Amino acid sequence: MPDTSEQAESQRAREVQRPTIVTMIVEDDDRVRDILTQWIQQAEGFTFAGAFSDVETALPEIAHKKPHVVVVDINLPGLSGIECVRQLKPLLPDTQFVMLTVYADSHHIFDALTAGATGYLVKSASRRAVIGALREVHGGGSPMSSGIARKVIQLVQQRRPGLKASAELSKRENDVLALLAQGYLYKEIADTLGIGTPTVDTYIRRIYEKLHVHSRAQAVAVYTNLK
Repeated sequence: MPDTSEQAESQRAREVQRPTIVTMIVEDDDRVRDILTQWIQQAEGFTFAGAFSDVETALPEIAHKKPHVVVVDINLPGLSGIECVRQLKPLLPDTQFVMLTVYADSHHIFDALTAGATGYLVKSASRRAVIGALREVHGGGSPMSSGIARKVIQLVQQRRPGLKASAELSKRENDVLALLAQGYLYKEIADTLGIGTPTVDTYIRRIYEKLHVHSRAQAVAVYTNLK
């Protein structure tokens, strides 16, 4: 019969080795920042790496620590949250930025997504919604509160009449980009086009390079602006 102490030690070793979602926060409201910090610290599978009240202080720390996910408020003193994402995304293409804000208008949504944000949540979101969104964005999704998602759909629909294929991309790359813009996951794109998921990854990397973007949201923003 296996030694229970060895089993416990083995379990602890697996837990230590298990990768966690390294997360940071940029939020000037002390109460909101403290609540978010507590939620992340208590959530399973997360490593809290720091919180900041302004972009100027946050920029060098985030660039140095290279977290998996950063929660950013839009309305910050000094540089805005959107400018924070705009400066950091080219330096940290693998870091996902989730905007947390009271704003839910199309202007702020479009600016945030164009800057490189991957998710967009309102500050009234529950603990479960926020933690779920951070897990989702780390896993390749683009979480949005339902009201914001509705506005994004409306924004895309308003721009859809002017859409056409990008001359920068091949036919297959345009097909992939069109499905990305419709919210398809990588596997769903692969199934729809009858190709493998690794092939979809390759197409998307090429799309990013040709369009000079660093995220799905930026690629979709370019797509919605094609005339």
